Amino acid sequence: MLPEPAVIAWRCKVPRQRVCATFGTLQARPLGQALPQRRRSQSAVRELPSDEQWALIAPVITAWKARHPSVSGHQGKYAMREIVNAILYQNRTGCQWEFLPHDMPPPGAVKYYFYTWRDDGTDQNLHDLLRWQLREKKRRLADPSLVVLDTQSVHAAVGVPADTTGRDAAKKVPGRKRCLAVDVLGLVVAVVVLAASAHENTAGIALLDQVAEQTDTVEKALVDQGFKQRVVEHGKSHGIDVEIVERNPADKGFVPQASGGSWSRRTGS
Repeated sequence: MLPEPAVIAWRCKVPRQRVCATFGTLQARPLGQALPQRRRSQSAVRELPSDEQWALIAPVITAWKARHPSVSGHQGKYAMREIVNAILYQNRTGCQWEFLPHDMPPPGAVKYYFYTWRDDGTDQNLHDLLRWQLREKKRRLADPSLVVLDTQSVHAAVGVPADTTGRDAAKKVPGRKRCLAVDVLGLVVAVVVLAASAHENTAGIALLDQVAEQTDTVEKALVDQGFKQRVVEHGKSHGIDVEIVERNPADKGFVPQASGGSWSRRTGS
């Protein structure tokens, strides 16, 4: 039995016609007639940057495009906003490049811009600009004076190279360890991805190096008890005071710990 829905199409002897049979239902369409235009996928529509969002990043993208003219002189076949939309869609859904919706630019074009912007730092520039704008909107200084470091071990996807994964002995999680340095608003300042088997000290040292490279305004970093004295000593080399926030032994379950609120209020971080 044929799987449903099954469509059998063939070219009949009558010129300029194609006959499609779907379980006995015959439909005729002239060969020159265009197929009905399919509507834009709803998932893609939801991922479109709003006009307000696009206005924030368009100057950066436009300036980049002006600095990288085509060798042949043409301006490109695809609008930059459509390229950004496709990148956001892939990031949100996690689909393979080849499975981007049909109404987006082809995977080859999207991948070109994604990897180019990643390698030349354009994506980092966009991220930093948006973080600065949001912090200033919240009436804070553009760069923070305090960050919070933390890690989380997560299962890796099937097919991830084994040499980039490990097993977190404490949390019994095989996979990778994602490590973040965030400000008091939760905005990302630095990111490091390691094998889950990596010690917290390794993550903390790598994060402090990135924080120091990103900004020279950070004076204090808060960490939990998984980070040890090595991280504290490494912070001193960057002029960052690393404070290990100790958990109250009487606390059960999740209990929010001190977050340096008085420090952030005093310094505007």
